[in-house]
Parts: sequence; structure tokens; C-alpha cells
Amino acid sequence: MKTLTESDLQTLPGHWKAAPDHKSIHQSFKFKSFAEAFSFMTHVALLADKMDHHPNWSNVYNKVDITLTTHDSGGVTQKDIDLASAITEFAWVPA
Repeated sequence: MKTLTESDLQTLPGHWKAAPDHKSIHQSFKFKSFAEAFSFMTHVALLADKMDHHPNWSNVYNKVDITLTTHDSGGVTQKDIDLASAITEFAWVPA
């Protein structure tokens, strides 16, 4: 699986940003409540499991931080872009 190039990373959906080393992409999402944040995480978990590609993430009250990388490839691959696109399709309010 090839690691994506700088031009590939420029096509990231939504507000996803590439890390300076281009080994991961990141986005923060902010919601009205913990319940909304948890619902979002549940939806992402089911989607990620179906895509067999799982995020690194954290949650504090109404904020969810998601980092995507393909560990066995050592950087961002099409799997990350596909999951980021799928998450962006149903994300409510990016922080």
C-alpha cells in the first residue's frame, strides 16, 4: 500500500489536516453535549469496524479528537482518506 504524497494530502475532505511529517491526519470535532459526542464516536466506531481501519482518538466531554494513520505502512494511505471522507459525510460540527 503506497503512502500518499503532498498533492494527495491536499485533497483531504472537510477540515482534516496532515501532520507536519505527513504520517497522520487529524481533526477535532466539537458537539453540544457529551451525549452527542458519544453518539458520534459510536457511529465512527461502527463505520471504522466495517472498513477494518480504526482511528486513534480521544474524548473529553463534548470534544472528540481523531487521528488517522495506517500503522503498517508508516503513514497516510488511501484507507485513511476513505475513512476521513466517510466521517466527514456525517460529522455535525467540526471544532
